[in-house]
Amino acid sequence: MKRNIFFLIFASACLFAGKAIAQTGEPYIHDPSTIAECEGKYYTFGTGGGGLISEDGWSWHGGAERPGGGAAPDVLKIGDRYLVIYGATGGGLGGGHNGRILTMWNKTLDPKSPDFKYTTAIEVCSSDGMEDQDAIDPGLLLDPVTGRLWACYGTYFGTIRLIELDPNTGERVKGNKELDIAIDCEATDLIYRNGWYYLLGTHGTCCDGVNSTYNIVVGRSRQVTGPYIDNVGRDMFHGGGRMVIAAGDRVCGPGHFGRTIIDEGVEIMSCHYEADFEVSGRSVLGIRPLLWKNDWPVAGERFKEGVYSIESERRGYSLELAVDFVRMQQERQGWFNRNQMQQPAKPIANQTLEEVQGGWPAGDIAVRCGDYMFRPHQKWTVTPVPEKGGYLTGPLFRISIEGTDRALTATENLELTTRAYDGSPEQLWRIEQLTDGTYRIMANAIPGKEGFNSTYCIYSAGDSTPTLAKYDFSSDNSKWNFRQH
Repeated sequence: MKRNIFFLIFASACLFAGKAIAQTGEPYIHDPSTIAECEGKYYTFGTGGGGLISEDGWSWHGGAERPGGGAAPDVLKIGDRYLVIYGATGGGLGGGHNGRILTMWNKTLDPKSPDFKYTTAIEVCSSDGMEDQDAIDPGLLLDPVTGRLWACYGTYFGTIRLIELDPNTGERVKGNKELDIAIDCEATDLIYRNGWYYLLGTHGTCCDGVNSTYNIVVGRSRQVTGPYIDNVGRDMFHGGGRMVIAAGDRVCGPGHFGRTIIDEGVEIMSCHYEADFEVSGRSVLGIRPLLWKNDWPVAGERFKEGVYSIESERRGYSLELAVDFVRMQQERQGWFNRNQMQQPAKPIANQTLEEVQGGWPAGDIAVRCGDYMFRPHQKWTVTPVPEKGGYLTGPLFRISIEGTDRALTATENLELTTRAYDGSPEQLWRIEQLTDGTYRIMANAIPGKEGFNSTYCIYSAGDSTPTLAKYDFSSDNSKWNFRQH
């Protein structure tokens, strides 16, 4: 059944030894819709009616309302209204495949709003239980090029179909003929990017907990009507599909893709996991960074706590404390001393914090960038602070010099310093993986500026000069990499 997983998860370019953190609260849902924002809150709807609400995208709880029951809804904002589509029956529910797809509108998704009222549901397609098709698991696409509205639907029981809807009424376009576009998948969704239409389908088995093999695959086309071809030339109408996300990090069965654009170059994919091994194998909402590699979508990884160098995409220099470089003592080795070269080689220990910390100044120490040399002033411990809240791709993080309480801190004049960690908002950081695999790092708040910071990121004003400046995806100055050495 259709599900768009908005897993609040953070991303890193590689899997590291630290533990990945999932969203908090009660994120239990199956077949979630694409995440929608309404009046500063986030919503997703699931099978059976109802759904989840989040104030910040990190902590989720029940409370979203959707009448009609049924399965696998999707939601899309069109103008100042929200269109909800869902499968009333089908999917083998009740033993049959005689499904119906319905649409309805609402001015708001907030059930406490005086404007909250769904329109009467309208049937837009159906299956009779005998044909080679099952009308369930719908997904919506409002084509940004043509303004036309499309819905895809179907399961393994036959074909995936495409129909056109009226974006003003939510009704089926008069005279529209359904088109078969794929097989061997279900819970499909359509998205558009850079001249390509993408069909994302859920492959494998569902509804079997830790034994579910759900995964999400994709094909693309220059036309919304297909054909949808994968990376090796296979048509999804003949079972093709390139992998987007599979099991990992003790969660399995990702299904029901949904795409949410947060900012230029900052995207997430939502889905559900059939089973989270950490919470009794329950079906949970999931959010991953959405990356684009050679114009193919792929799920990023959840960012994990650990010790990293933080390196600028601009030059590759590492973020470090602005302290004196302390030379390491070493007996010179080389070709010029043949007797020495006859001796056994032995490892040299890394410089330790105890060897250099005494020479650091007291109080605040500024931050600069320099060549990475395995030195204590260049090693940053990144630790989630989930009790302080989060955002759409993860919890807030503390970034401190390894072995100390000296934490990276944003200042009122848009500079960076380090000082003793006290949990203040300017010491809490969002780490978001961008669509090209790099990261932006943003302070949760800037002293002297009201509210949540959605503008300023750590920025390379020069090769060795980090500062805080407006995020610009088109510039490598805004981009960083986290590496473990």
